[in-house]
Amino acid sequence: MPEENELNAVELATEITIAWLGNQNNQVAADDVPAFMRSIHRTVTELSSGSDASADEQQEEEFTRAVSVRKSLASKDHIISMIDGKPYKTLRRHLSTHGLTPEEYRQRYNLKPDYPMVSETYSAKRREMAKKIGLGQKGSAARSATKASPAKGRGRKAKTA
Repeated sequence: MPEENELNAVELATEITIAWLGNQNNQVAADDVPAFMRSIHRTVTELSSGSDASADEQQEEEFTRAVSVRKSLASKDHIISMIDGKPYKTLRRHLSTHGLTPEEYRQRYNLKPDYPMVSETYSAKRREMAKKIGLGQKGSAARSATKASPAKGRGRKAKTA
């Protein structure tokens, strides 16, 4: 026999929906309310039964792409985010604001491991700048650069005999 203070899933979903609609910050079209109420009812039912069988299916539904992979890489000047559909020169900071690493982002949207996180033109500019200041030089190239500019210091003067 169920307890009197225990609410059923329909009543609880209704109360949550009413509270959500009563918030002045939430502006929703009337057509969206039944879908919201169904999703709340489904969630309440799953939580009350303790089953988490459809969690994987819901995760796949949650992460729909804002743009296609082809469109996200269409421009050399920017990469379009699949989270919000906005262009970025580099996605790393954008992903960190959403609590994601590049690997998690690639996994979430089923992207290849070599999917770029930086636009082509931004990468080329950084590469040129690094070459200009001499980063990445190894061996004789680095040594010849240091020999070309003599060190300024206080050395002993040679004695004249």
